[in-house]
Amino acid sequence: MQRLRALAAVLPPEISVGMCQPPPPLTPTRSPQGSVDCPNLEFEYGDADGHGAELELYRNRRNIVPLRVQPQFSVQGRRWLELDGAQQKAYVMHLLDGLEVVNRDKRLKVARAILYLAQGVFGDCDNEGDVLHWSRHNSFLLYRLGTFTAFLELLNMEIDNSQACSSALRKPAISLADSTELRVLLSVMYLMVENIRVEQETDPPEWKSCRETFRVELSFPMHTEEPFALLLFTMVTKFCSGHAPHFPMKKVLLLLWKVLLFTLGGFEALQTMKVRKREELGLPPLPEDSIQVMRSMRAASPPTYSIELVEQQQQKRGHRSRRVRPLMKQDSLDIYNERDPFKNDDAGVDEEENDDVDSGIEGELDLMERDAIIPAMPAQRPPIERVSFPKGLPWAPKVRQKDIEHFLEASRNKFIGFTLGQDTETLIGLPRPIHESVKTLKQHKYVSISDVQIKNEEELEKCPMSLGEEEVQETPCEILYRSMLYNLPQYMIALLKILLAAAPTSKAKTDSINILADVLPEEMPITVLQSMKLGIDVNRHKEIIVKSISALLLLLLKHFKLNHIYQFEYVSQHLVFANCIPLILKFFNQNIMSYITAKNSISVLDYPHCTVCDLPELTAESLEAGDNNQFCWRNLFSCINLLRILNKLTKWKHSRTMMLVVFKSAPILKRALKVKQAMMQLYVLKLLKIQTKYLGRQWRKSNMKTMSAIYQKVRHRMNDDWAYGNDIDARPWDFQAEECTLRANIEAFNSRRYDKPQDSEFAPVDNCLQSVLGQRLELPEDFHCSYELWLEREVFSQPIRWEELLHYQ
Repeated sequence: MQRLRALAAVLPPEISVGMCQPPPPLTPTRSPQGSVDCPNLEFEYGDADGHGAELELYRNRRNIVPLRVQPQFSVQGRRWLELDGAQQKAYVMHLLDGLEVVNRDKRLKVARAILYLAQGVFGDCDNEGDVLHWSRHNSFLLYRLGTFTAFLELLNMEIDNSQACSSALRKPAISLADSTELRVLLSVMYLMVENIRVEQETDPPEWKSCRETFRVELSFPMHTEEPFALLLFTMVTKFCSGHAPHFPMKKVLLLLWKVLLFTLGGFEALQTMKVRKREELGLPPLPEDSIQVMRSMRAASPPTYSIELVEQQQQKRGHRSRRVRPLMKQDSLDIYNERDPFKNDDAGVDEEENDDVDSGIEGELDLMERDAIIPAMPAQRPPIERVSFPKGLPWAPKVRQKDIEHFLEASRNKFIGFTLGQDTETLIGLPRPIHESVKTLKQHKYVSISDVQIKNEEELEKCPMSLGEEEVQETPCEILYRSMLYNLPQYMIALLKILLAAAPTSKAKTDSINILADVLPEEMPITVLQSMKLGIDVNRHKEIIVKSISALLLLLLKHFKLNHIYQFEYVSQHLVFANCIPLILKFFNQNIMSYITAKNSISVLDYPHCTVCDLPELTAESLEAGDNNQFCWRNLFSCINLLRILNKLTKWKHSRTMMLVVFKSAPILKRALKVKQAMMQLYVLKLLKIQTKYLGRQWRKSNMKTMSAIYQKVRHRMNDDWAYGNDIDARPWDFQAEECTLRANIEAFNSRRYDKPQDSEFAPVDNCLQSVLGQRLELPEDFHCSYELWLEREVFSQPIRWEELLHYQ
């Protein structure tokens, strides 16, 4: 019953009405994150989950059972698997002809038959591997015969169907029945994109050429004036504006993510493109492969909270002192060993960690330092996990040109008394150690692609006539940005609205958008078992939405940054203006281990298992069983994506870093360190590093273990004063000017490259008399006949008033 209430608590009000009794608010239960011995999560970060798992994310559980009880899919009395290639093509062409009928119900029936093909004709298969194989085989066959183009036309018809939109607006509650046609169309298109996108070593050569043709077709507008991804973005904005509340957003967002992943490229493709672009710009190669470095990193133990426990115990005993002595009594140590140090993890930010309290450096000592000042533990106590220091730092240090200039400016002021501006070569008058320091800094100097792009943009703005027009390469990323440019703020706001509605920490509000239109049945559940199943479906539905939005936003940011830095900054600014930073912090302000280990899945209904195995009768025990994994892949993937997005928005932006401080993100991020996964910990530590200079000396003293983890995990920036707060960039008075200057640069870039008037005032004019008279002009044929008449009328008969020249002197 407790499980039922916890699941029903997440349902919207219209679902709760149909339950046996209204679910009371329930405090989240404690997860295994409270244990210091939380195991390392064997999670491998990538572009997406396994192929079968990604197909499972998109299927509709309610369509599996009625499809399985239909007669076997056959042609001329033979099964689909027994037909040769010519017969299969002939039948697909017959189905495509059926899509052109006027009757809507007949079109839907044919579309469902094509969906059955794309799902792998599971009625003829004996195991899960055969279902996945035939799903890929049929997807390539359907694409070669023009199925995707036909479904794209049907999708445009459904988007422009004003009758369906007005009908959905009049309904008090929207359900699955309002988006049947759209869901079938989007499902077929998703299966085709995902099956063709995934590469396997056993693929025949014709599949590889077909994959590249499909990628070009989705990237470059062929039949329309916009890429396919822009159509999906338009569906998102229409849904959020309230004009089309029946759109199945989970399917739209998943398809949009996979289209971007297919056309733009994944993380490894990005790394390859970055290496190639640095070669083209004449920059030195990257010091390391970031993907491989992060995969080889190991997770660190989370910070301990023993001192907070002791303070709580002393408060219970009547002690009013907020400090703890370095040499604690033995009973305090017994309390620490016997009590769970993470017992109050579910408390709010202000209750869990009082980071502003002057608790002294003993608040969070390193384990080795604590052993030196605390008496030895009794023999029967379990040994404390020791910190294992790596033999070498994982990242090569980097130095910016700005860092070298600041270092030389300070050195010249100290030893000479004047500066030389941006001159980094003249070292006259400086002592020998300064020479060695400058040499070391220059050895680790790193010039990014963004630095070169900013410099080129400054030169183009200063000399528009002499440098001429910029040659812009027509890449899929460039085409997508140009198509999204004028409506990009609306796209970002719409995505963040849906992300807010799908966040597990969001409360149900009457004015919020309804993202459950494609998960709620026509009839509300009337039994406890139905309510439990719907609760799991709703949670799973929200998790998939968060996964797709976080992944596609990260892809957009990374590709736009590589294509041009100001494209990235334009998207970043609109995300910041739409409150993306507090939204992500709100997402992490929860019991993050409970979210990562959530079991919102029904294993017996997973695709393709449910298509080839007999479905057992669902019971409360089978619903609660879930899978045997120690974490939910999509939830951990979403958390890492959101941390990476937050890091990209705030990196080298001091005004946005101050937003992290204002929203008190430090305790929220510290709780995320309890997840023992190296990549997630790395991005949490990066976000803590950039704001330590603003948190004050006392915070740094009280969080020494976190500071040590930053030193071990995060890349070192030479002369970076993050641990002491003496950096000149920490001064707060120029934060607003920084954002305004960046916005002006972005507007100038967009205006110069994308707002080109036909008759520009900067167009070059030939003022050379010899050159102008020497040009051959195309004259009409009758001009030679009337030349003398024209000369007499236009030249000789017109008086020359030489005195008018005096007025222009």
